[in-house]
Amino acid sequence: MSSRLAELLAERARWRTEGSRVVFTNGCFDLLHPGHVALLEKARAEGDRLVVGLNTDRSVREIKGPDRPVVPEDERGEVLLALECVDRVVLYDEPTPAEIIAALLPDVLVKGADWPLAAIVGRGVVEGAGGRVVRVDLLEGRSTSALLQRIRRS
Repeated sequence: MSSRLAELLAERARWRTEGSRVVFTNGCFDLLHPGHVALLEKARAEGDRLVVGLNTDRSVREIKGPDRPVVPEDERGEVLLALECVDRVVLYDEPTPAEIIAALLPDVLVKGADWPLAAIVGRGVVEGAGGRVVRVDLLEGRSTSALLQRIRRS
């Protein structure tokens, strides 16, 4: 377990004793755009603290291809933390955030509505611990891929 995850889990324990509801969501968050911000704000509205799992550069390349990410992981994390709705960012290099979700046990797990409920990683763990899984609607036409296409056409 990374020291950053250990620190987050210690903080999670404190939040639990304070009665704070912890929300978790995850993604690449490359080229942050209004669709990302809307998802993060909707996620934060589901609880008191928002933890964002952020794919490492290596895992983004594995998922999105060799030209991604456009923005390095440390900068993506810094931008996410600058948003008022985000409390913590934790990097993960694995194919999914399953280990982080199992360790963190958020009260609410949030994903975009483009994810079928059955495909949401961590759903069973969260619901098994009494938590909820929430799918939020995405802003139509707002995606990093669409943004990159627009930039490349310019």
